[in-house]
Amino acid sequence: MLILDENLPEDQKQLLHKWGVRFRSVGVDVETYGALDENLLVSLRRLSHPTFFSLDKHFFRADWAHSAYSLIWLDVSDNQSADYIRRFVKHPNFDTQIKRMGVVARLHSDGIVYRRLPIKAFRSVPWI
Repeated sequence: MLILDENLPEDQKQLLHKWGVRFRSVGVDVETYGALDENLLVSLRRLSHPTFFSLDKHFFRADWAHSAYSLIWLDVSDNQSADYIRRFVKHPNFDTQIKRMGVVARLHSDGIVYRRLPIKAFRSVPWI
């Protein structure tokens, strides 16, 4: 299950929908609009294998890693967010829900920087 933060632009959500990428949105399907990050993390633990995408850097925190979800920081411009979400979920290292669980990642133009529990070190992989 893909969860998009409330800060992702509507046109990017529409583009994902057009591509057939299914997702839920914070403020509509999950939590309330403007929910505190800590409350959002509690909600994510209650869902089935969610992958949460945000344009907010503060979600790239190793101490927020949890085996029940993944947190993905889109370190790209707003108008590229849909493309990077699609690229991430198709990447061979992250192309299933199970491969994404316990991951905290930063997506940027050169690749993906991530940490996967229980490993404490961050790793990098290029885009395919």
